[in-house]
Amino acid sequence: MKKLILLVVALTTVFVSNAQTLKEYKAGHVFTVGLPDYMTRTVGLNDVASIQYKSDEKDVAGFVIYDTKEELQLAELSFSSIREFYDGFIGDFLADQENRKVSEPVLQTKGETHFIECDATYYDKELDAEIFYHVGVVETKKSFYKVLAWCSADKKDEFKKDFQKILYSLKD
Repeated sequence: MKKLILLVVALTTVFVSNAQTLKEYKAGHVFTVGLPDYMTRTVGLNDVASIQYKSDEKDVAGFVIYDTKEELQLAELSFSSIREFYDGFIGDFLADQENRKVSEPVLQTKGETHFIECDATYYDKELDAEIFYHVGVVETKKSFYKVLAWCSADKKDEFKKDFQKILYSLKD
């Protein structure tokens, strides 16, 4: 019996001494964004988007992509300002599209959140139509967000204010 007790104590000591201490990491990211009543969540617009939305009836759509500052640092990417992040994104956005036009960006700060928005248009050969994009970038303490929404260019005046409301509603 003594040998059995010694064996149990010895095995317990081995297992306890080999146990690893685990460091906890939080995963995932929570943010909120407001959408007009006529839009619903969807999938299939962009594989890396966190939320995607559309209205088939009104023929408008959009999505939000985020990059946490922590993940950007892990990837050895650093941005000194929202403008630097925006410039890196907008330079490639629709760059290969015919008749691409991008307006001058408009910067705003609300509280501790920074926003940049611009308009972009291009001619889509498949659709035989000019497409309007409202492009927004948001910087919070934790993350950078790309907020994109689009419709046909002839509906720009009808939907741009709603696209702006979506952009400026974003919070984390």
